[in-house]
Amino acid sequence: MKVCIFCGANASTDPEVDRQVKLITDHFVKHNVELVYGGAGIGIMGALATEVMVKGGRVTGVIPQRLMKKEIAHGGLTELHVVKDMHERKKMMYDLSDAFLIFPGGMGTMDELFEILTWKQLGIHAKPIALFNINHYYDDLIKFLNLGVERNLIKAPDRKLLFESSDWNEIWNHFNERKA
Repeated sequence: MKVCIFCGANASTDPEVDRQVKLITDHFVKHNVELVYGGAGIGIMGALATEVMVKGGRVTGVIPQRLMKKEIAHGGLTELHVVKDMHERKKMMYDLSDAFLIFPGGMGTMDELFEILTWKQLGIHAKPIALFNINHYYDDLIKFLNLGVERNLIKAPDRKLLFESSDWNEIWNHFNERKA
C-alpha cells in the first residue's frame, strides 16, 4: 500500500504531532507501507520522510522545481520526482497513492485536502481519505463541514467521504476496509 500524507512544511509546536510521526512511521515500515509526500526535507514533511528512511522504509517525494530551495528537497529519498508546478505535484501524488492521510498543516495542506476530497465527490477516484485530528487540531474544520451539512451547502453523503479520527489505528482500519 502507498499512503500519501499531506502535512506542513513547518514544524509543529505540539509534541503530540512528533509522537504520532514516530508511531506512524514505525507502522509504515512494519507493514511495508510506502510514504508518498511533498518531497520537502523540512517541517512535518521532512520529519516523516526522515523517520521512514532511517527505519528502512520506502519514501517517494514529489516537489515542484520552484520549491526545491524554499522547502529544501529531501536528499535521501527512495524516489524524488521534480515536477513543473503545484498542479503536477498534486496530480502525481494522487496517482501514486492508494489512500490519503491529512496530518496537521497549513494552507497548502488545506488545498490538498479539499482538492482530493472534491475529486472523490466528483467520482474521479474512490480512495479513502482520513483527517488525522491530532490533539483537536481539526475540531473547528469538522464543525465547519458539519455546519455546511446543516445549512444544506454540503450534501450529507458527500460529508461522509472524509473520515476523521484522532486514533491512528482507527484510520489504518478505515484504509484497509476501503482499499480502492
